[in-house]
Amino acid sequence: MSNHPFLQRLVETPLLADGAMGTMLYAKGASSEQCLEYLVLSKPAWVSEIHQAYATAGADIIKTHTFGASRVRLADYGLADKVRDLNFRAVKLVRDVREVTGRALFIAGDVGPLGKRLQPDGPLTANDVADAFHEQVSVLWEAGADLILFETFTDLSEIEIGVRAARAVCDLPIVASMTFAEDGLTMTGYAPDAVAARLRAAGADVVGVNCAVGPASMLQTLEHFHAAVGDAPLIVMPNAGFPERVEGRFYYPSSPEYFARETVPFLDQGADIIGGCCGTTPMHIRAMRAALDEHLAARGRVTARTVITVEEPLPPVVADYGVSDAAQPTDVLRKLRAGKFVISVEVDPPRSFTAEKQIEGARHALRMGADAVNVADSPMARVRMSALSLCVQIQQQVGIESIVHFTTRDRSLMGLQADLIGAHALGVRNILALTGDPPSLGDTRQSTAVYDVDSIGLVRIINRFNDGVDVAGQEMGQKGGFTIAVACDPTRADLVQEVDRFHQKLSGGAHFTMTQPIFDPHLWSAFVQLYEARHGQFPVPVLIGVLPLQGHKHASFLHNEVPGITLSEHALERMRKAGANGRQEGVSMAQELLLELKELPYVQGVYLMPSFGRYETACQVLEVIPAKARFEAL
Repeated sequence: MSNHPFLQRLVETPLLADGAMGTMLYAKGASSEQCLEYLVLSKPAWVSEIHQAYATAGADIIKTHTFGASRVRLADYGLADKVRDLNFRAVKLVRDVREVTGRALFIAGDVGPLGKRLQPDGPLTANDVADAFHEQVSVLWEAGADLILFETFTDLSEIEIGVRAARAVCDLPIVASMTFAEDGLTMTGYAPDAVAARLRAAGADVVGVNCAVGPASMLQTLEHFHAAVGDAPLIVMPNAGFPERVEGRFYYPSSPEYFARETVPFLDQGADIIGGCCGTTPMHIRAMRAALDEHLAARGRVTARTVITVEEPLPPVVADYGVSDAAQPTDVLRKLRAGKFVISVEVDPPRSFTAEKQIEGARHALRMGADAVNVADSPMARVRMSALSLCVQIQQQVGIESIVHFTTRDRSLMGLQADLIGAHALGVRNILALTGDPPSLGDTRQSTAVYDVDSIGLVRIINRFNDGVDVAGQEMGQKGGFTIAVACDPTRADLVQEVDRFHQKLSGGAHFTMTQPIFDPHLWSAFVQLYEARHGQFPVPVLIGVLPLQGHKHASFLHNEVPGITLSEHALERMRKAGANGRQEGVSMAQELLLELKELPYVQGVYLMPSFGRYETACQVLEVIPAKARFEAL
């Protein structure tokens, strides 16, 4: 668990959570009589705007709008059958905000109490409670939450059951927070030390306090937590004071400036996550952000919005501006030639002007032993940051080589050559030559594709560059130093056509190939056999594509709607049977597959493709490869 990026960040620096959702929704016109959680379907723009406001204010953690999205609570509104729809949609709204802002946000799957007491004081059995939490957490996990947050609980037994249910469902970090009165006790009379001990025993990674009181009273409770847990991580999220009811609405007295003043005392008492609860707004979070950054800067520590460095940073791959020794192979090619098992992890560019999340993903891949990161070029023809731009940022800030996906879709013959020269000058010399998805698939369908050449033609152009001449045959002053990769798809129905096109790419001068995701090892064996029957010995090393599945719905979507991805019936059935345990099953399947594939002919690496930006899940697959093989230096 300690390898999870969220927990790693807590070791590096305190994190700032967002503030109230209900307060903001009421300000937009929501009624206290309606199911607020249903707004993710009926008023998604409201919810997204609030998430984005908190992200812009500087929050590192955004809570999903799912506090009351359990079966038990939804049943009060006749919505018990909407658990999956509401929770899945709520996570997606935060994921979309993360994409738009480009920030390295953590998505907290928010889980609140069920609103009914356990027996003998109420109608719910322990099994009822466990089943409700199990169902909700399963969906949050599958949808892409980075952690599970239990908050605003008053019953210690209920939250214990919830934490254990979540731990049985997933391996995400679990944050568990209870509400304490001004006397420092829960509603049922438990002190912080007892709460901390029982929640950590149940499986919580972070414990703490939220809601009910303002910063001053909560600080006292936090002191007791700190004394009980020592260096274990703590969370604190106070209300904006005690509310006053005026004309049927609650008003909270604590100002953003007051919250800013209380930020440092919380940190001094051991808080690792700070944020706001009822009555807090993006203005409160912005004020806390400023106070937190100032505090950390004064102590020479990394701030929450600064990209963290690895423990032993490698020298960055810097721009050479055309003066490098082109005869030197890239690290990727050098390792392949030396027989090393090469690992590359795909990073999709953001739909925004910044790429914190992607850079952090590259750092995590490096920590797990990756040799390179692949950067896609507006995949599915959806507008993203340029792949080359992200490659340069990753190489300079992380110190790991990139493999840029270079498509012919959006570039004329002149543009192709100009961008290749620019990539070389900027130190990006690993090129995956692709034709690219047609614009008709994407979100800018009025865009016009170019396609002066396809991927076969692109390989030939790059190979001419390596010989020191352009398409027109003019000398370029020096030989290029590109490493050329090409794609292949062993899952294609027309395998003969795929094999023959692949052979043309290789004949153009490719150094290695990367496959589309494979879910059946026999498909690769059949591809190689057909290739060798038609064209002779297979000539290049292969990085096999492996995509960890997240659940049956995810598997079905990939199989039926994503070009170039075909799953076996066996894989689909395994994911169906896994049910709520889809993520664990997906990782297990990927690990089994990787072990089988790496023993097949010509396989000399793996190309990992994370879904939903879950780099930690993709990298978990690598745990089946001995550390020595992942980290060995040449």
